[in-house]
Amino acid sequence: MSVLEERLKERFGSRVRANCPLSEFTSFGIGGPADLMVLIETEEELFAALRAAHREAAPAFCLGSGTNLLVSDRGIRGVVICLGDNFKKIEFDGTHVRAGAAAQFGTLVEQAVDRGLEGLEFGEGIPGSVGGALVMNAGAFGGEIARVVTAVHGATIEGQPRTLSDDEVGFAYRRTDLPRGFMIARVNFNLRSGDREVLRTRVADLRSKRAARQPRGVPNAGSIFKNPPGNFAGRLLESAGLKGSRIGGAAFSDQHANFIVNLGGARADEVRALIELARIRVREQSGVALEPEVRMVGEW
Repeated sequence: MSVLEERLKERFGSRVRANCPLSEFTSFGIGGPADLMVLIETEEELFAALRAAHREAAPAFCLGSGTNLLVSDRGIRGVVICLGDNFKKIEFDGTHVRAGAAAQFGTLVEQAVDRGLEGLEFGEGIPGSVGGALVMNAGAFGGEIARVVTAVHGATIEGQPRTLSDDEVGFAYRRTDLPRGFMIARVNFNLRSGDREVLRTRVADLRSKRAARQPRGVPNAGSIFKNPPGNFAGRLLESAGLKGSRIGGAAFSDQHANFIVNLGGARADEVRALIELARIRVREQSGVALEPEVRMVGEW
């Protein structure tokens, strides 16, 4: 048992797992083991876990819903932190909203619309947690999370509490520039009052569009590439003949070329090889350098 494992077990007991297979926790169903995984229930526990990791010079990674993520077959070194039920709370105060990082983004969208609050409808059907949506500056159909965030509360790499303003988050297209090692605990939003029925109609329309375009019922991590300026990644991939292309158990979806699906037993190395193949073919055909939207984490 490592010193870090011993210290974490002293504080968190059976909520600490060693050599935990991460394929159980990703929407891709792919990923090697985490050296250590710990379930955290409060912000104080989050600070304590990060302080323990920092003392042992061990890397720490926060795993949300495991969407938009490709974990290496070799897994993740150090400690993987999972946020428990206390981080799933969503609270409304007029147009102001406080959501825990582990709350499902889709649940936040649904509850906001039910209250006649406008600004998050674009998120209908976007999988994953509030924290994950924040990290990736989630967006679709002309909207993005950056437009409604007012503050982000969390912890530094040393395990100290810190609050970031929306400007300090560093929002950009499908990414943020958070301080190194910063872990999100909760997010504040400011929405607008709207017509509940109009919002519900808008969400239903977006739901129909997603259902018609995106693969369902098969493990995937969402969009693989960001849309380049003035174009669509899916269109470029289909033009390059990538739709349906397969390596091992991983394949570009027959329904939407910007999704890679796990047909069964896919490995992270196979997904990564498909990503590189696509980048080469699209660059050769159109001159466009596609940038991955899916995050590749772990030991490669």
